[in-house]
Amino acid sequence: MISASLKGKKILITDVLHFAGPGLTKGLVELGAKVLCHDDDFQDSEKRQVFVDENPDALIAEATEAKALAGEALKRLGEVDVLINNDAYPAPRLPIEEIKPEDLRAAFERLVFRGFELTGALVPHMKERGSGRVIFVTSAGPISGIPDYTVYASARSAINGMIKSLAMELGPHGISVNAVAPNYLANPDYYPPELMAKPGVTEKILKRIPLGRLGEQEEAAALIAFLAGDHSGFVTGQVIPFAGGWA
Repeated sequence: MISASLKGKKILITDVLHFAGPGLTKGLVELGAKVLCHDDDFQDSEKRQVFVDENPDALIAEATEAKALAGEALKRLGEVDVLINNDAYPAPRLPIEEIKPEDLRAAFERLVFRGFELTGALVPHMKERGSGRVIFVTSAGPISGIPDYTVYASARSAINGMIKSLAMELGPHGISVNAVAPNYLANPDYYPPELMAKPGVTEKILKRIPLGRLGEQEEAAALIAFLAGDHSGFVTGQVIPFAGGWA
C-alpha cells in the first residue's frame, strides 16, 4: 500500500463484494480508516459471513436504499469524511440493433442513479462540515470506447461526465469529487475465473494492455486511498484512468 495514513477517517463504501471493493476495504482499514461497508449481497448470510471473517475490523451496513444508507452511516460513524461509490454491473454485450430500453435502464439504475442518489443524500452533511471527499469508481471504457458495450459505456460516461460539474458545484464547500476509472482490473465481476480459464482468453485480453497484465486490487486501492486522504486536497474534478496504458 502507500505510506499515507487514513487514521480517524470515516468512510462509506458501496458494493464492497464487487469490482474494486475487496482490495479497497482491506487497504483502507490497514491505513487506519473506520469503514462502513454496503453490499446488496450481504442479504446472503453465507457471503456476509465470509466477508466478516476476512474483514473483522470493517462495519457492515444493514440499509440498502440511498437515503437509509446515508442515515445509517451518519448514525454509526458520526460523520462521513469520504464516500466511495464502487458500483458494479456487468452490462450485456450487445450490438446497437439488439439493445432494448430496459437494458439501458437497468445499467443506469445500478451505475448512475444509485451513486448519484447516495451522494445527494450525504452532501448536505458534508456542506455543513465544510469538507468531504466523494470518489466514484467508474470505468475507462468510455474514454477509449468498447465495441458492443454501448450499454455499459453509456452508463459509465454519465458518471464520468458528472464529475467535473459536481466538483465545481461542491468545491466552494470544501468537497472534492473525483473518479477512478479502471479497465482491466482483476475482479470476479468482469473477469470471472470461468472466463479466464478458457483457452486463449487471458492471452487475448493481455495483448490489449500496454503493460501486459491486469491491474491488481491493491494498486487500485492505493490510488483511491490517495484521493481519500489529506494529501489530495487540491485534486478535484478528475477522471483518472486505471488501465495499464489502455486509456
